[in-house]
Amino acid sequence: MDTKQLDKHYIMNTYGRYDVALKSGKGCVAFDEDNKRYLDVSSGIGVNCLGYCDDGWVKAVTAQLNTIQHMSNYFYCEQSSKLAGKLCDKTHFTKACFGNSGAEANECAIKIARKYSFDKYGEGRNEIITLKDSFHGRTVTTLSATGQDNFHTYFFPFTEGFKYSEANIDSVKSLVSEKTCAVLMECVQGEGGVNIMDKDFVQALRKLCDEKDLVLIVDEVQTGIGRTGKLFCYENFEIEPDLITCAKGLGGGLPIGLCLCNKKLEDVMQPSTHGSTFGANPVVCAGANYVIDTIANDSFLGEVTKKGEYLRNKLEKLDGVKSVRGLGLMTGIELVKDNAHDIAVKCVENGLLIITAKNLLRMLPPLNISYDEIDEAVEILNKTITEDK
Repeated sequence: MDTKQLDKHYIMNTYGRYDVALKSGKGCVAFDEDNKRYLDVSSGIGVNCLGYCDDGWVKAVTAQLNTIQHMSNYFYCEQSSKLAGKLCDKTHFTKACFGNSGAEANECAIKIARKYSFDKYGEGRNEIITLKDSFHGRTVTTLSATGQDNFHTYFFPFTEGFKYSEANIDSVKSLVSEKTCAVLMECVQGEGGVNIMDKDFVQALRKLCDEKDLVLIVDEVQTGIGRTGKLFCYENFEIEPDLITCAKGLGGGLPIGLCLCNKKLEDVMQPSTHGSTFGANPVVCAGANYVIDTIANDSFLGEVTKKGEYLRNKLEKLDGVKSVRGLGLMTGIELVKDNAHDIAVKCVENGLLIITAKNLLRMLPPLNISYDEIDEAVEILNKTITEDK
């Protein structure tokens, strides 16, 4: 059996796969098992932030593989200590906690917020407000935190303690009670449709959390690590969260999850309150250290902003495109015919790997995509939309 047949025979049918078996890649380009070339503007849903097999990233990971590949968290790890230090030095945060995915990072953030409130106020102050159209992961608890009704099916009973607000301050205030301990939000909702929060709302939310001693958690799983033209998306909104979660692009292609907290929360978790067998894996952290060393500078991040504006300007001029929105290299495309999924499938047939978010096409290309590659991606998309008329 070939790869596709083996998959269908042995792997649970939890993904709506495109009809492609990828075999290799370099930069923004991937090849399938028949050696067909694809331009990838999905980057593994934002994971391959430097594209496929970046030379420096491969070198960093390989060097660590030849040194030590894993150790338990009973021992100190040079790579994770360095990574935590770099991220804290570049932000207002003071401590980090490692996991393996965005969902795990969000689980950790939820635990930190609830324990902070328990330690200070006692039992009963444990509810967390999230926003409608949010997405925070696929574990039972992070599904519960996700503000989309269609995710709240099948897997009952879901974790209690979440309320869902509209993305405005009056709606949040109406849900705050003596039971509330935190607010969890994305500054740009990726899976929810590339919805950009209003800056005034985000700043008002920061003020409300200060007044009520609520932990403000910003989910940066998709928006973090340079995706929106800043190291973290919250910087675009001129706030300082108490806690953020990140994953995806941080590892550059290997699984990682991370919480960063401010000084108020740095001593909340103690030994045995949280843990992860593979969290802070030295090979993964070696790759993440390279990612941070590469992208966390004004020159690189400035180019992300410029490329994003260049991309959206070209997309807005296409016939068949109704609207375009995004920040940095995180872009959602609304089509006149409202047929994003069909167009995405046809784009793949035409050599462009693109994904969707609700009724939008979504582009999350490698942050180092070239302007020529942006032109090529827009050209293929235009060709595909034109063929569908």
